[in-house]
Amino acid sequence: MFVRKPAVAGSFYPADPAELKKLIDDSYLHPLGPGSLPPAKEERRGVVACVCPHAGYAYSGPVAAHSYLWLSGLRSPELVVVVAPNHYGVGSGISTFREGLWETPLGRVPVDSDAAAEIVRLTGLVDFDPEAHRREHSLEVQLPFLQSIYGTFKLLPISLSFQDMETAREIGAGLSKMLAGRDVVLIASSDLTHYEPAAVAREKDMALLKTVEDLDTGRFYQVLEERQVTACGFGAVATVMEASRLLGFRRGELHKYANSGDTTGDNDAVVGYPSVTFG
Repeated sequence: MFVRKPAVAGSFYPADPAELKKLIDDSYLHPLGPGSLPPAKEERRGVVACVCPHAGYAYSGPVAAHSYLWLSGLRSPELVVVVAPNHYGVGSGISTFREGLWETPLGRVPVDSDAAAEIVRLTGLVDFDPEAHRREHSLEVQLPFLQSIYGTFKLLPISLSFQDMETAREIGAGLSKMLAGRDVVLIASSDLTHYEPAAVAREKDMALLKTVEDLDTGRFYQVLEERQVTACGFGAVATVMEASRLLGFRRGELHKYANSGDTTGDNDAVVGYPSVTFG
């Protein structure tokens, strides 16, 4: 069986399991984090959906922890779906795994072959192409956080090079059909504005996040273009917005926004990090 080896262990997050677990816990308790460890006090059922950043844990881990604390209210998911951008443009434009295992320092995560086949069938857009995932960090960095709260789970990885609105709507529609009535985690992996002054990044990102909270995909793409927001996983966010809307969710909630300058002290050229959940 194909094993997808970690591409960024030792750089984006520690390769040592003990160090990795400690850094994850520290992310929750960091001044920028939610201030408490999982599980969440409120238990949830059904689909739980969020937007989560994907930078190195030292930079975006505390913001990601807000999303993961909320997700931990779903104690035993049947499936975890992560929709993430393909930064390298390698492989198919929209891809998943037919079967296999994703490895991290915390163990191996099995791909849900049935779910992969179903999203391919429902959309007609998704290909089986593990090569598109081989070097990509945006999906990989979510897995240790997920392993720390759920232990073992089944994964549906979706990588997007094509991030246009039509693609997002079609993949979102397919996911909504597939996930309805199930206990599932659905994650959009994205950072926001890249390498602009902190004040400029915040202004742009808050304008974009307002459309995310409103679940307004059309306006989301308008703001992206009008404000020139350099969100790397915008198609992933739009896909999860569409799926959430079609599943009957009414709003998004911004739990935390920060940027790399909040941890490095360099506010001249920052990257924005969002934590948003849908309900």
